[in-house]
Amino acid sequence: MIKSDIADRLEKKGNLSRTKAVYLVDTILDSIKEALLRGEKVEIRGFGSFRVVPKKSGYGRDIRRNKQMAIGGGQRVKFRPGQDFKGQLKKRPDK
Repeated sequence: MIKSDIADRLEKKGNLSRTKAVYLVDTILDSIKEALLRGEKVEIRGFGSFRVVPKKSGYGRDIRRNKQMAIGGGQRVKFRPGQDFKGQLKKRPDK
């Protein structure tokens, strides 16, 4: 599923115009992104939570030159599903 698919569903279920549906999806995603960039935790009840966690620095190998190189640390976004969502995932049949 991509962003336009979400807007399509919102358009149909919410009886909105395409422009308003796209604007709504963009606004929600921008709000989540801005909160994460400020270092805040974003929690959506029944779905899950997002938070920014530090990423360790380490070493990798340049296979062309066969040399070890440092890979800097950074930050990444971590998602943790909520209890309701976890329960639904457990009930889902394997494919």
